[in-house]
Amino acid sequence: MPSSFSVSGRLVDLHNRTVRPATVSVEDGHIARLAPADDVSDQVLLPGFVDAHVHVESSMLPPSEFARAAVRHGTVATVSDPHEIANVLGVEGVEYMIADGRQVPFHFAFGAPSCVPATPFETAGAALGPEAVAALLDRDDVPYLSEMMDYPGAIRRAPDVMAKIEAAADRGKPVDGHAPGVRGAEAQAYAAAGIDTDHESFSIAEARDKVEAGMKIAIREGSAAKNFDELIPLLDEAPERLMFCSDDRHPDALAEGHIDALVRRALARGYDRFDVLRAACLHPVTHYDLDVGLLQEGDPADFIVVDNLDALTVQRTYVEGQLVATNGATQIHRVPSDTPNRFAASPVAPEAFRVPAEGERLRVITAADNQLVTGEEVVAAPTDDGSVVPAPDRDVLKLAVVNRYEEAPPAVAFIRGFGLEQGALASSVAHDSHNVVAVGASDEALARAVNAVVDAQGGISAASPTQVQTLPLPIAGLMSDRPYETVARRYQELNNMAQADLGSTMEAPFMTLSFMALLVIPKLKLSDRGLFDGDAFAFVDRFVE
Repeated sequence: MPSSFSVSGRLVDLHNRTVRPATVSVEDGHIARLAPADDVSDQVLLPGFVDAHVHVESSMLPPSEFARAAVRHGTVATVSDPHEIANVLGVEGVEYMIADGRQVPFHFAFGAPSCVPATPFETAGAALGPEAVAALLDRDDVPYLSEMMDYPGAIRRAPDVMAKIEAAADRGKPVDGHAPGVRGAEAQAYAAAGIDTDHESFSIAEARDKVEAGMKIAIREGSAAKNFDELIPLLDEAPERLMFCSDDRHPDALAEGHIDALVRRALARGYDRFDVLRAACLHPVTHYDLDVGLLQEGDPADFIVVDNLDALTVQRTYVEGQLVATNGATQIHRVPSDTPNRFAASPVAPEAFRVPAEGERLRVITAADNQLVTGEEVVAAPTDDGSVVPAPDRDVLKLAVVNRYEEAPPAVAFIRGFGLEQGALASSVAHDSHNVVAVGASDEALARAVNAVVDAQGGISAASPTQVQTLPLPIAGLMSDRPYETVARRYQELNNMAQADLGSTMEAPFMTLSFMALLVIPKLKLSDRGLFDGDAFAFVDRFVE
């Protein structure tokens, strides 16, 4: 890439909300001049897209490989919470993400994880107390405190929670929120604790309460949680308080699109062009004070060239003046990634998943496609020879969580919504502590799927009566060290197997499965220690009297 070059076209100025013909001159990775131009092509120059909240680990790719995929869609930066790997490896995991991301031309803003472990009700691989969080916030390359998932603690001003929030405030760094279902006075109390943003709203009424409380809203459209349709009307109501994010995006979805897809959807619905683009490009940069260019003189030369402002097809992506993608093809070369890990689980026998019939009425988790929140039903317990067993014909399956950090018996509960007719799925991507989570139609299938993940020392697997397929994830049991194209294809093959061979009715069964151990999202979830009610924030029995 030459150290200096020029590009002409219709320049989008998001600060002044104008579009004008201009020539952009780039020197040494920065915008040296913006000059008026009389005769330019129809191509449009605009700042690159920024994902305002994402867990890179959920792409199953290390940062360097994530960047190779994302720049194809015009993304130049992410606000990234590394708490997935931090729950496995602690500070070492955060440092790994920062170091790996520095190998490629892309802007990663990794925050200091605020909730490791997410709750005291599960086994994680590490713990980050207030001192460790403060030490991370002391770093210039850690610009914010990642999502404060302990919203009950923030609302009641728990000392450890407030120590972390105050550490960020003392350093002038923003604090991300996570408050699913929190409304009214509680939303006001949560924001008043020092929380600046939220990406968990699943109703527009909830998001409005949080805007009224002073928070900014990141409209989320990920692989499991899809809130765009519900929340996008806010673009007319509070355009200056909105950003776009993916939160968790699996490799097949990242291969297809990113923030660019949300921009196109919003524009197709007739929302103001500048409001849409400011949410996608400008607001994350200004809120987090990112060193990301916005097509102003002196800025880093981070911008994209698109065909027009209607189709918005990304033709070229530049990061610090380097051409990183052309017509959908990445120009970033692959770099080697280390494979740090922590995995101590042993193979599990089918008998370990047996549940004695201790009652006639069974408490069952209800999962919904494309949602992180779950519900609860009470059903007649299906039994056989003194044990409660799955009943695929009633869509009552077994859910299990196996401790990956130390030897312990599996926790087992029951779940509806996955629709498996046979077989099992398992994954060491199990937010947030990343034990092994599995759903299955029999104890034998559960054991086969879980043991495939154990044998790989982390990964995702699908077990049918005749075969077991696995995608190994050697980086902390969360990410692959293979090219993004390979990971996306392999993930899609496993997804297809879950649907076509095992009968799952879900669009994203593995992504949904990965959240069934996330205790901080209501209502009913399963940790390695037992069945958990996220509303009461307490363990509950499998059986109901």
